[in-house]
Amino acid sequence: MLVAGSTLGPYKIIAPIGSGGMGEVYRARDTRLSRDVALKVIHAEVAREPERIKRFEQEARAAGALSHPNICAIYDLGTFEGSPFVVMELLEGESLRAKLEAGPVPVRKALDYIAQAARGLAVAHEKGIVHRDLKPENLFVTKDGRLKVLDFGLAKRDVAAGDGSETSSPTAARPTEPGAVLGTVGYMSPEQVRGQAADARSDLFSLGTVLYEMLSGQRAFARETSAETMTAILREEPPDLATTVEGLPPSLARIVGHCLEKRPEERFQSARDLAFDLSSLSDSQVRHERVAETTPKRRFRPHAITAALVLLGALLGLAGGRLSKGAGAPSTAKATTASFVQLTDQPGVEQDPSLSPDGKSVVYAAQPGGNLDVFLLRVGGRNPQNLTADSPADDHQPAFSPDGERIAFRS
Repeated sequence: MLVAGSTLGPYKIIAPIGSGGMGEVYRARDTRLSRDVALKVIHAEVAREPERIKRFEQEARAAGALSHPNICAIYDLGTFEGSPFVVMELLEGESLRAKLEAGPVPVRKALDYIAQAARGLAVAHEKGIVHRDLKPENLFVTKDGRLKVLDFGLAKRDVAAGDGSETSSPTAARPTEPGAVLGTVGYMSPEQVRGQAADARSDLFSLGTVLYEMLSGQRAFARETSAETMTAILREEPPDLATTVEGLPPSLARIVGHCLEKRPEERFQSARDLAFDLSSLSDSQVRHERVAETTPKRRFRPHAITAALVLLGALLGLAGGRLSKGAGAPSTAKATTASFVQLTDQPGVEQDPSLSPDGKSVVYAAQPGGNLDVFLLRVGGRNPQNLTADSPADDHQPAFSPDGERIAFRS
């Protein structure tokens, strides 16, 4: 334990912040740049294991190469009396775990926090760094509302030796050995539970468990024992948010479910995709979906679409007949020229388009890979939203309800 006033090179210790399995964390002053930093000193007994220290230093340097507003910055790496230390950005605020202790997080806040985390993750993943221990303890909310991902890369070194001061969840003992279990029980992906290699999609599963907890106030796979929790991660689905959280937008429940797919290839394939989908749920969309789901409405029957289309065809035929009858008479109407604009460019099949009543959106069926899904696209937009990604069957022939608030389709 270092005392206030002691120095480690240019860093002057001010006060202890906390202690964990790997070492102690202090508030320190960088005398060169006149700024306060967080300084983590590794325990002496840990420092006696050369391989662990080598991995720690390699991964700390890799994490130090990351520069993003949603990642806690690493400034320096050094050694004190044979024990390595790392100098990090000093954050003012509280961990996400502290916020969760007060209950579920409001929907808009949850969307904002996880979108920020996903943007930070995207930068790390693009540099080949996978966190592998995402949990509320490693997500920090600053006083100005910015979310920071902590301990990037350090979780790879030895999860069991990570700073576990804020959680009692068991972690693995030797994460770098083949077949070892990596991560914190309750937030691990299925592949981590199996001891398999974890890639970027594993982080997205863990982030999905955090988002689930933020919205529901309950852990997605919490069981009485660690073994039961890991079994639940592998074999069970958490309670459906759409039915357990009153007024939750269905599109948000689908996003969480997409994160929590058991198979990595069925999840979001990148953190940027997740961040985009979360950000696209604007305040107005969330309010609109809540009203649409909670306000009683007259049931919209798919066969009514057919009747409406038949009636429309009859009216057009009648109008065409009238125009034909008057074809020989001189016309004073101004001729118009139709123009065509391509709306979609997805690979594979695209079919069954239907324009919304207000003319601002189009819904259609597409098969970019696998089965047909229903997609919604804003006219002029470039990012269609898959509305039926969780459906294992072919979904096609979508159509808007007359008020534009529902979409019917065949499956």
